[in-house]
Amino acid sequence: MAVVRFVFAALKPGVSAADYERFEREVDYVTAAKMKTIVNYCTHRITETGAGLSGGPWDYVERIEVTDRSAYQAELAVVGKEMLNELYEKYLDRSKTVSVWTERIKP
Repeated sequence: MAVVRFVFAALKPGVSAADYERFEREVDYVTAAKMKTIVNYCTHRITETGAGLSGGPWDYVERIEVTDRSAYQAELAVVGKEMLNELYEKYLDRSKTVSVWTERIKP
């Protein structure tokens, strides 16, 4: 069964999209590629949201497909610790981050 985590994130005030996206390419994608529990990882810039979506505004959404939720969380706490610290220290507003866990419904 595919387990996918979606993370909605907003930039800190004053952080440019270009700086954050550079971090994504040079650090976050590299870290994700090292993690054995990640099947697929990608970040998307949000260009428009529906009127009924509340809790934002967000600038980005990540899609993280993992082999197992608990194994991913344990691995992230070790392999991704420094990356996450830098991510929230420099780029993203942690108070606006929202995470949604899902399981794929197979056709």
